[in-house]
Formats: sequence, C-alpha cells, structure tokens
Amino acid sequence: MKFAEWFPYYQGIRAEFGYSTEKDQEAARVLSDLVSKKALDPKVLQKKIKGKNVIVIGAGHGIDDERAVAYIKKKRKFVKIAADGAVQLLIQKKIKPDIVVSDLDGNPKFLQKAEKAGAIMVVHAHGDNMKALKKLVPKFRKLVATTQVMPVENVHNFGGFTDGDRCVFLAEEFGAKKIVLVGMDFDTVGRFSKKSKNPELKKQKMAAGRRLLEMLAKQSRSQLADSAKRPIRGFARLARYP
Repeated sequence: MKFAEWFPYYQGIRAEFGYSTEKDQEAARVLSDLVSKKALDPKVLQKKIKGKNVIVIGAGHGIDDERAVAYIKKKRKFVKIAADGAVQLLIQKKIKPDIVVSDLDGNPKFLQKAEKAGAIMVVHAHGDNMKALKKLVPKFRKLVATTQVMPVENVHNFGGFTDGDRCVFLAEEFGAKKIVLVGMDFDTVGRFSKKSKNPELKKQKMAAGRRLLEMLAKQSRSQLADSAKRPIRGFARLARYP
C-alpha cells in the first residue's frame, strides 16, 4: 500500500486514539538512527513471501487450541509470519517463525530466540515505544524497520496498526499467494497477548485492526482465509482445522 493511500487511515486512527503524529515521526527517526548499520533491505521479505502461501499467527485466544498448533506444524511449506506475543508460543512448541512483526512489547527473550533461529525481524516504531526501541534494537543483529507515518531512511511503511494486522498488510505488500489467519481473534485477548491496564482500550484497538483488514480484503490480490469463530469480513472461513 502506498503511503498516500495509507495516510488517511492513519489519520482516522490518530484521531480516534489521540496519538501524536509528531511523536510517531520522532520514533521513526529514532529507529532510523538505531538501524543505520543493521537495516535489512525489504527485498528479503519479497524473496521470502512473493507467490507463497502464508500463515499469519496472532496471539489471540484461538492460538491456545492444540489443533491450531497442529495445523501450523502440518503446513511446513507455508511461510509463517508471527505477531509479537505469538512468538513465545511458537518457540515453546518448537515452531520456527520465518518473519516476526513486533513493536517490542512481547517477551524480549523469545523475540531474540526467534531471530537466532533465523526469523526476519520486522520492528515497528511509534510514539509510545521509543524507550523499548533504544533498549532492544541494539540486541538484534539485523532487521527491517517500520513506521505508521512518513517513511524515513531505512524505515518503511507497509500499512497496518496492531502487530497482527501489520502482519497481513506485510504479506499482501510482498505478494503472498494465499494468507491464512490463525490465532487472529480480534474479539478476545489471548494469554500470549500483552496485558493491558485498560481492557476497553485494548478492545478498541482490536476493533480498529479488524476494520483495517476488512478494508484490505476489498483490494487484496491474495486468497484470504480466517480460522477465527468470527472471520474477518472478506476472508473465507477456514474449517477449524483441515
């Protein structure tokens, strides 16, 4: 998605949640400085994703289903893109994510384990995580850096808001043939998802992520499927689990 197409959606999110464009832009610059010697070219993502079948793995309630884990393990040839908190479960179940999308509020131990296992790290900057960026980015060897505002040097904008929906935007951006959602339950908070002091705000953010994916589905070039009990509008219902 081109930045000019994405920015009106960001402006809606900013207005809804009271975010500061200036702080988001400052975070992008901070991340740009931090990755000056370790930034990966996004072409590594295109090489990994283009024309492939992809499973996007979220930290929603559905990921606790052992059938979901068995399904992920069975799909060996699928590219596995994990959203932040889901990484812990995957590592514990001895499943290697191919790509991890994170704003660094997941368990840092498991994020680092994923990178050491070979995952491409896609680290996101926003106005509320500058402290985490400064603390954790130096611990990664290489990464792709992203923002939700204007791209700057080595920091890209592929669209999306929450870690989960950014995974889907990423897969779409780089030409996935098929995108299957597992553990992407925007109606419930799973035990691997970051615990919020404000549950209502968490639900509001998940609702925003759902709306963005409904929008993306209308223009997607990929085949889309969702294993959630209430699939994203525009995504085919996936039998749990074929």
